[in-house]
Amino acid sequence: MSPAAMSPGGYLSENVVHFARALRRAGVPVGPDRVIDALRALALTGVARRDDFYWTLATLFLNRREQFEVFDQAFGLFWRRRELLDQIRPGLQDIAAADDETLPGQRVAEALGLTREAALLKEATPDETGSAASHHEQLRQKDFDTMSSAELAEAKKMIASLRLPIAQIPTRRLRPSAHGRLIDMRATLRASMRGNLDVIPLARRSLRKRHPPLVVLCDISGSMSRYSRMFLHFMHAITNDRDRVHTFVFATRLSNITRYLRHRDVDMALGDVAQAVSDWSGGTRIGATISEFNLRWSRRVLGQNAVVMLITDGLDREGGAQLNDSMERLRKSCRRLIWLNPLLRFDGFEPLATGVRIMLEHVDDFLPAHNIDSLAGLANVLAKPHQAPFRSAA
Repeated sequence: MSPAAMSPGGYLSENVVHFARALRRAGVPVGPDRVIDALRALALTGVARRDDFYWTLATLFLNRREQFEVFDQAFGLFWRRRELLDQIRPGLQDIAAADDETLPGQRVAEALGLTREAALLKEATPDETGSAASHHEQLRQKDFDTMSSAELAEAKKMIASLRLPIAQIPTRRLRPSAHGRLIDMRATLRASMRGNLDVIPLARRSLRKRHPPLVVLCDISGSMSRYSRMFLHFMHAITNDRDRVHTFVFATRLSNITRYLRHRDVDMALGDVAQAVSDWSGGTRIGATISEFNLRWSRRVLGQNAVVMLITDGLDREGGAQLNDSMERLRKSCRRLIWLNPLLRFDGFEPLATGVRIMLEHVDDFLPAHNIDSLAGLANVLAKPHQAPFRSAA
């Protein structure tokens, strides 16, 4: 390998950057810091052996076992020919010109800019009925993690039309009602003074009903990165559909993104969120962040029988420290606590993690959240009246 190719501005550097961008488009979070570390490591290990080159990039680009399959497919397609490691050429299309190997997943092919391979892969699995209705139904049941780029874009449009019809609950305020159970003495006396009436009709009142506040706590840690982007679109849709929606995201720290999601344009809203939140795809400190929410925000947003929707896989890196006390206080501060967990997509799911077992003791509903149908099912659950159990003061 020539020194020019190994230099920061050489062909190898350019292609490693292209490869990192393709992995990001395919769903593997590879930041600029990892790219810099990879270039430094390659300067030491070299690219004489393909295995050394492969494992150097895998070690620095991957942080979860689930990402390995995507990386392996993308590596085999991007660095396909042996001579490309000896004569690195700039440009993504030159590197991905060969087509003599097994095609990877459709999302990987699209991320690498291989439109022909993506089209062939899509044709290889045609819709059974060939109808738009069948495709629509299949898309609703498809896991967000297995969707192609085009399917994700279509799913985002479907999510934008979702609504959460939370059942109304009685408040302490009263309103005039002809068939109310309470007598309004002030209105009755005021009406009796308007004329000489032999019979004074009784004015009545009833309790005013209103939708309770909705508070969303969404996990954006590394283990949730494949789903958190879609959940942000879902939170934007419900924030702009109703009033009194408060949205928070957390990984290692808690961030209030309510005012950003109130922007009507979803792209601008999510762009503002990306700039405001600094701990994307990091570790998970569920107990500490919920404790911070209880301390700083609970009294502000959990009044008037609020409903709390917690979106996380329950994998706490701190092993459940502070989690039991934090979840207990959160449950006692709201009318209803709903936990949405993408791991419920697995039929054999068992609450083996410590954090999952602790959280299950304090939730009212435990529901899956991995596709559009699961989010629509959440709307059906919220539409039904819920009798809150008796909870002592925190």
